[in-house]
Amino acid sequence: MEQIQAFLAMGGYAAFVWPAFITTFAVVIGLAVASWRSLKRAEARLALLEQARPPRRGRQRNAA
Repeated sequence: MEQIQAFLAMGGYAAFVWPAFITTFAVVIGLAVASWRSLKRAEARLALLEQARPPRRGRQRNAA
């Protein structure tokens, strides 16, 4: 049990280490969520643009 307490105390620097760890974790999770939302918005916008454009014509081969 003392080993766990010593680890969590971080040699007396726990007041600095744990908040930094938690802040970093929160920022990474926030960036992941923001990226995922941005991806979904871009996919929805792309779907709208694809529906709005006229159909593509197939390539016509030259009869040479």
